Amino acid sequence: MEKSIIRIRMSAHDAHYGGNLVDGARMLGLFGDVATELLIRNDGDEGLFVAYDSVEFLAPVFAGDFIEAEGYIEKMGNTSRKMKFEARKVIHSRTDINDSAAEVLETPIIVCRASGTCVVPKDKQRK
Repeated sequence: MEKSIIRIRMSAHDAHYGGNLVDGARMLGLFGDVATELLIRNDGDEGLFVAYDSVEFLAPVFAGDFIEAEGYIEKMGNTSRKMKFEARKVIHSRTDINDSAAEVLETPIIVCRASGTCVVPKDKQRK
């Protein structure tokens, strides 16, 4: 089973709410990028994200946190690709210490899980 993993730092630009809280939709955007890579690796085409059938927001994400988003294709149809995703906080901003403090988490914190379906039309599949 091939996986795709990306890691990105949440910036002040990502913060949407008071206290530098990042909007949960940002995690779904990361999952979309992971899905695109999986489809390119599997089919040679970016495909289209059709729907999420499950999304769980499990812990808050703040500006300065580093998030690792991972996904894999769980099941393949003729054109559909059922995928599972997980986002983990791997570095935590520590503004309680000072404005630029941060620490690597010994155990990553799962912040979001999701599953969804993507489609690659037959005429665009190259692999």
